[in-house]
Amino acid sequence: MINYKILFFLAIAVMASALGQGLVVPLLPVFAQTLGAGGFAIGLIFGAFSVSRTLLLPYFGRLSDRKGRKVFIITGLFFYFITSIAFVYSDTITSLIVTRFLQGIAAAMILPVTQAYAAEISPEGREGFVMGIINFGFYAGLSFGPILGGFIKDSYGIDASFSGMGIVCFAGFLLCLFFLPPRREEKLLTVNKAPEDLRVLLKDVTILALFLARFAQIMCIGALWTFVPLLAYRQYQMSSSAIGIVITLIVALSAAIMPATSILADRMDKRLLVVAGGLTIVVATAILVFIDQLWAIYVAAVVAGIGGGLSGPANLGMAAVMGKKHHSLGSIMSLLTLGHSLGMFLGPTLTGAMIDFLGIKAGFLTSGVVLLVVSIIFFPLCSGYREA
Repeated sequence: MINYKILFFLAIAVMASALGQGLVVPLLPVFAQTLGAGGFAIGLIFGAFSVSRTLLLPYFGRLSDRKGRKVFIITGLFFYFITSIAFVYSDTITSLIVTRFLQGIAAAMILPVTQAYAAEISPEGREGFVMGIINFGFYAGLSFGPILGGFIKDSYGIDASFSGMGIVCFAGFLLCLFFLPPRREEKLLTVNKAPEDLRVLLKDVTILALFLARFAQIMCIGALWTFVPLLAYRQYQMSSSAIGIVITLIVALSAAIMPATSILADRMDKRLLVVAGGLTIVVATAILVFIDQLWAIYVAAVVAGIGGGLSGPANLGMAAVMGKKHHSLGSIMSLLTLGHSLGMFLGPTLTGAMIDFLGIKAGFLTSGVVLLVVSIIFFPLCSGYREA
């Protein structure tokens, strides 16, 4: 039976971190420019977050398999609160880079560990539903964060947006501190089984397939987030607000359909949903490549959002099954989050390189082809996957 109380507060933790990040990330480039940052410095500010999170994801995931989950979740949320205060007092480019680096460390503690905790309390056969709820919290936070952050900044200034991030994350910290069960009651510590060595996990082809699927899908989505605004502005002179609506559509639609697709993930072969989601995102890139109409941008955003909503709960549900099998939920969720981070970094980077050489449509085509190949090989790689 699902413990809905724990699941609710885990979803709150994920939503708080995603909402807090979404409140300020879209505002940072402009704020950095006011401090004299050029393009390279802005890249360092954003890259510092990815570097620290990527480096520490496997460490915190593995450690949570041994030491328990709650301590990492509340520590991560508390450090998100601390970094929000640091943003208010940041008045140099260096201080912004350091703050983002510390924020990446906090992020590495929250999402994969929260996913591992949720997977741990999911009954057999309900993994897709439970992980879908966690994913819904994440995407809901990402959807509303930029809108809320922009409103706060326009009304009260950017320091108020930074403070808003702090308030949200501190509230999440307090809720998880007082309402998540104490560490000694966590199922992980009552079972008392040693997690698998990371090298053993990396040899499992199903885990490899889940990592590749996550990487390729987020690589494609990252390319869309980064360069659809460029296409919309260059080719159709769309306003900033219209472009914002397009990008929000991708995330908001994923969140909107996840409650339904999370139930569906437990009633059919999860592998089929992962493949279907990947191929749907491929269709979104094909629309941008082959259709030169303004409406195609909106349609591509809708299709990409549906694709993300289809595959997310199934992908994490499969990871939950594999994590239980290996008694290594934290490590496996960290590997998937690592795939997410690498995809979000390499998607815009590689697509941007293709755009510089061959044009913007070649960039979308490249990311779409990568995802198409991974979607085709995913099912054969997972041929040995079995649910309990």
